[in-house]
Amino acid sequence: MGWFSKLTRPRRDAPSDLWKKCPACNETLLIKDLAKNLYLCSKCDHHLRMPLWDRIAQLTDDNSFVETDSDMRSVDPLSFVDSKPYPERMLEAVKKTDVNEAVTTGRATLSGRKIMLGVMNFEFMGGSMGSVVGEKLTTILEIGAAEKSPVVIVSASGGARMQEGIFSLMQMAKTSAAVKRLNQAAVPFVSIMTDPTTGGVSASFASLGDVNIGEPGALICFAGPRVIEQTIRQKLPDGFQRSKFLLEHGMLDCVVHRRVLKNTVARILRLLVA
Repeated sequence: MGWFSKLTRPRRDAPSDLWKKCPACNETLLIKDLAKNLYLCSKCDHHLRMPLWDRIAQLTDDNSFVETDSDMRSVDPLSFVDSKPYPERMLEAVKKTDVNEAVTTGRATLSGRKIMLGVMNFEFMGGSMGSVVGEKLTTILEIGAAEKSPVVIVSASGGARMQEGIFSLMQMAKTSAAVKRLNQAAVPFVSIMTDPTTGGVSASFASLGDVNIGEPGALICFAGPRVIEQTIRQKLPDGFQRSKFLLEHGMLDCVVHRRVLKNTVARILRLLVA
């Protein structure tokens, strides 16, 4: 009966850092294959969340990205504690992601054109916008205005960072004012919204691009569909707050497949820059 014990023996799970399941079709996907395929499901073409440095590499020319404000870190102005102190949460996020904040900013070229780039990282505390995220984004918007360099920001966020309270909410006004100054300088701003772009990020700079782009299937909203359904006690339409629905209702300018995203942004900048 040795064969029977082999069949019934508990199976050791494969290491979770080797594969992912597609959230759309449940296909098991090897991480190494996903990276080669721009984190697109090989079975259903679902756009999985793309890691920070893969996203930067996708949107920029080879070896052109130079990070700015990499050492800027959040403090704990409210001495905030939920299930653990805020500084402890920050330390865990830094160790997990190997970056100091939920957005990475810098200078780069895209198809030979100089740009200022900001990419949000959902793995860092849900991409939440605290005072440092707001400061780093405001800085690249102001540099863009001063140097006449187009600004491209890729959003992926759960919204404002509750651990910083009003300091976090103030970043909505701060980044929006910086976008206004960029507009006054006649410098293009392309906003790319990925899954998910929600809360105070969607309600501020992310929706203020000269061109607002959504990735296919991305959740883009202020409050999530479950919250809205519970509030209005009505069933929402299928795909409500997904990028296709928002495009059909005038909230996005276009929905762009990841494979052609870089070329599309380059073409948009050629049209917008005199």
